[in-house]
Amino acid sequence: MMRTYEIMFILKPDFPEEEADRFVSSMEALVTSTGGTVSKVEKMGRRRLGYSIRRCWEGQYVLFVLDCAVATVQEFERRLKVADPVIKFLTVRTDEEIKGAEKIRKMRAKHAARRKAAPSAEAAAS
Repeated sequence: MMRTYEIMFILKPDFPEEEADRFVSSMEALVTSTGGTVSKVEKMGRRRLGYSIRRCWEGQYVLFVLDCAVATVQEFERRLKVADPVIKFLTVRTDEEIKGAEKIRKMRAKHAARRKAAPSAEAAAS
């Protein structure tokens, strides 16, 4: 079953840009080879961390948005755990959030339609 995930990871600040590009493309290849799709890859650049992680105060942030199976995410996370340049990562399943947002949007549209219909019904009654 395909689900939508956001995976953000932080690379060491001294990790060379060319090697970071190769690492990101290898992770993209992992997802596509297992039948998933990469919706978005955003290299957010070098940023200051809120606290020291592995004696680093800065890191290179990378965000992946992908649609894939659970097994693919597990393999993705396994590779992030064993990769030396990765100092931190976080995986979030976002398909439930998208469904919730759509449900709220539909309810708001329904309430807006009721509000539009209510004044005209009151005017007709007068």
